[in-house]
Amino acid sequence: MTSHSHRGKFITFEGLDGCGKSTQLGKLAAALRSQGMIVVETREPGGTQAAEKIRQLLLNSRTSPLAPNTELALMFAARVQHIEQIIAPALEAGKIVLCDRFTDSSEAYQGGGRKLGSKPVLELHRILCGDLQPNLTILMDSDVVASVRRARRRNKAQAESASNHASDEGRFEKENRAFFERVREAYLTIARREPRRVKLVDARGTISQTHKKILELVQKTLKPAK
Repeated sequence: MTSHSHRGKFITFEGLDGCGKSTQLGKLAAALRSQGMIVVETREPGGTQAAEKIRQLLLNSRTSPLAPNTELALMFAARVQHIEQIIAPALEAGKIVLCDRFTDSSEAYQGGGRKLGSKPVLELHRILCGDLQPNLTILMDSDVVASVRRARRRNKAQAESASNHASDEGRFEKENRAFFERVREAYLTIARREPRRVKLVDARGTISQTHKKILELVQKTLKPAK
């Protein structure tokens, strides 16, 4: 899955839950569409019917404890289906794909948070995903305590407003602060390792300030090569 000039662009958003990824992805999509671009918005785990079912299993707080390797395997099962059905066809059609999380999340959450390390994550990505790499990854860095607190409030509100518990996605937010500190450090390690692809954005400012920073980075990525 190599990148060609006629292909679309693959842009991913990463960071802790509650850092504002979904909000910023939506704002970016609207900005790009206003410029006449064709944009596909998607997320992980999810994006396809099968992958959304896996998402419910992975994120629902009522799911019984999963072994770290089981969690990682399920993430990649959803990812492979997502690439085959959504991401790869959109890129081949020349569209811009904006994805809320990708393999960096597995390296941060399962590799860092669950202490599996980066090696199995990167090897699975190479074998199962053809080593597909985003053209740009926006890593939204935020305060661990504040982000997790926002994510917990959001998940609680969604669960209370739903007629069933399908929208309960609070399993990861039950983890302790040390878990999320490991996740954040794993993200920062990825950014140091791949500075050309991964761009760190301070997400502690206002929504508008953060959007402006992201838009500038994306415009550089989309600018035609001379």
